[in-house]
Amino acid sequence: MPFDVAHARGLFPVLGDGWIRLDPQAGMPIPASVSMAVSSGFRELTSDPGTFNPASRTAAEALVAARRAVADLVKGDPAGVVIGPSAAHLVSLLADSFGAQSWWGTEVVLSRDSDPANIGPWERRAVASGARVRWADVDIETGTVPVEQYTEAIREATKVVAAPLGSSTTGAVTDLAQVSGKAHAVGALFVVDATAAAPYLPLDIADSGADVMIVSAHRWGGPRLAAMVFTDPARIDRLDRIALDPRATGPARLELEPPAGGLLAGLVASVEHLAGLDEAVLGKRRRRLGTSMDGLYEYLQRLDFYLVNSLQSLSAVRVYGVTEQRIPIVSFMVDGVPAEQVVSRLAGNGVRALANLPSAALERIGVGDEGGAVTVGLGPYSTPYEVDHLVRTLGSLA
Repeated sequence: MPFDVAHARGLFPVLGDGWIRLDPQAGMPIPASVSMAVSSGFRELTSDPGTFNPASRTAAEALVAARRAVADLVKGDPAGVVIGPSAAHLVSLLADSFGAQSWWGTEVVLSRDSDPANIGPWERRAVASGARVRWADVDIETGTVPVEQYTEAIREATKVVAAPLGSSTTGAVTDLAQVSGKAHAVGALFVVDATAAAPYLPLDIADSGADVMIVSAHRWGGPRLAAMVFTDPARIDRLDRIALDPRATGPARLELEPPAGGLLAGLVASVEHLAGLDEAVLGKRRRRLGTSMDGLYEYLQRLDFYLVNSLQSLSAVRVYGVTEQRIPIVSFMVDGVPAEQVVSRLAGNGVRALANLPSAALERIGVGDEGGAVTVGLGPYSTPYEVDHLVRTLGSLA
């Protein structure tokens, strides 16, 4: 059945304040179910996970439930789910877990289209440990990173390939199959940041070819927690232990400290929220997630097509990085008007948007020299009326 946007909007009480929220990269609104779960979790889950008393056992059960929820989201194994406070934190721990001496003489392939979280930690580790950084670079004409850039950059010395599933600024989706094939042919670890794509696409870690997939819950309405999922959980045991607890086993070996119980409860509730976007579907959570995300994807694909075409109809607006395979995120410029001024004007008309998001790809094509770019994104609550209001406001500004 068609996606019910009215039902989806009813899950977000904050939408009653009248704002048109086109800034999901800054954090999607919190559904009522998630805020209630976090509140209850902070009252009830006050101990660290353990086995010696009821409170610690309850906390351990909450951690297990969070691993299972993330595993359902990406169709992975709970034994491979590492949880931490942010994507950047988890990538940093992953880079450190290889051991400094193992990096000497190797190469890391990074993408200009990645978020800073999947660039900065690898760059720092490479510089500190004698590795070389090679780049999958942006096409100046299209504003996106062609897959050939990845495959040509991967060589025998490549140790890690880090790429985004979807861009947080242009919405472009990476063809992961070709990249993973080349990465695995040389024995490199393929790390995919699915943070931008997770709120929109049904995920399947095995089909993606990723060895490690990263997601950030706040991007789909969850708490400020991220997860790093290993396709093969046994790989974790071959990495250096990061945890402060020398007894840590499994995914806990890569968790510096146990996450807060209240946030874990919110993480589980946020995945349940995604599974419940289609209220008619029944069955286990993984099945409900697939059906709900399929319906959301189809709805937002149509709305994104309308958004991009409407923006391109304005003569003073230049849209960057539009590709056939994409998620509903777009960056643009208004000729002669700095991005901060555009965002201020939109805010004055009830629209939340973002100016000058960190983007190596946009920097590479010189957007900063012309006043910067405005980025907008859709959510399960977005409507054609909101797109129309955005375009009307931009038209009056131009």
